[in-house]
Amino acid sequence: MKKTIAVGRRTFLAAMPAAGVVRAATRPKGVIDEYDPANLKLAHRTPWNASDDELLFLKQVGLRWVRLEYGAQDPGVDALGKVQKRFASFGIGLYGAVHDSYRSLKIQLGQPGRDQDIETYRTFLRSCGKLGIRVAPYDFHPGNTYTTSMVERRGYRARQFDLEEFRSRVEKQRFERKYSADEIWATYTYFVKAALPVAAEAGVKMALHPDDPPLAEMNGVAKLFIDYDGYRRAEQIAAGSPAWGIRLCVGTWAEGGRAMGRDVFEMIRDFGGRGKLHDVDFRNVTATLPRFVETFPDDGYLDMYAVMKALRQVRFSGSAVPDHVPELAGDKGIRKAGTAYCIASMRALLRRANEEVG
Repeated sequence: MKKTIAVGRRTFLAAMPAAGVVRAATRPKGVIDEYDPANLKLAHRTPWNASDDELLFLKQVGLRWVRLEYGAQDPGVDALGKVQKRFASFGIGLYGAVHDSYRSLKIQLGQPGRDQDIETYRTFLRSCGKLGIRVAPYDFHPGNTYTTSMVERRGYRARQFDLEEFRSRVEKQRFERKYSADEIWATYTYFVKAALPVAAEAGVKMALHPDDPPLAEMNGVAKLFIDYDGYRRAEQIAAGSPAWGIRLCVGTWAEGGRAMGRDVFEMIRDFGGRGKLHDVDFRNVTATLPRFVETFPDDGYLDMYAVMKALRQVRFSGSAVPDHVPELAGDKGIRKAGTAYCIASMRALLRRANEEVG
């Protein structure tokens, strides 16, 4: 059957299916459904007080999970449970949650009063366990600077880090004195030795983020998790705790390049292959240090499809979130346009990876 189509002054004949014939695109046989519990979970970093409009938007783009940014709110199970119920009313679950009590300078710099702040975090871990929140991501870099400027790339606004600019214009001694690597290792060890047993008892995985950017010292404070060796030492300190693992920030790892000791794919095979990869920040960058711009997944130097495929090859079934989402025209708040762009990109990559991995 032919149909005549007129376009301007020209006429074309287009092939049309015979009457009664329906051609439907179907999922290849054996490909896992996006929402299967065994699949990687697309999620987004979302503040605890996100508006109804923002939660509706996340539902509309197909998200069923978030990593809750809980700030310094009441760590008790009742308060956290109310937030969980509100998100659930939009069909969204809390796969992971971040509580700012671990960022206390008393904890990270070993100051008096740290035990009280650690206990606040332990309460939060217990609450997560009772509510079925599976992952508690955290970082440990009290003297950090993430960004030196905002720049335009392909017409969108994105974060840039320039090491020369940081050293010459931005960096300053942030605290009353410098803190050595030995001191920060001591405070990190004190914290995780207190927190990991509680997390393990609660059934919660603590996911350690690398230092972004991966520099040995910033603003007078040593940084620990700047390469593979730093993570291996942290794993040894954990002494086999089932609660210890990593939050692999793909962008951070890409920023360091060869200096990281292992590339992104080796990290996925190592920690993911041993069940120690609990959370993923899915972000691309333009280049390695000394200068890089944080980009959309399709606009950096890493092959993000290869990253997604590697995650599925080790059967990673945790959450992956777009990280440091660039700003598109009209974006504000949770940057709806940029977020939708990232989620759509990730969904396409995940679908293809599952088709190939099987």
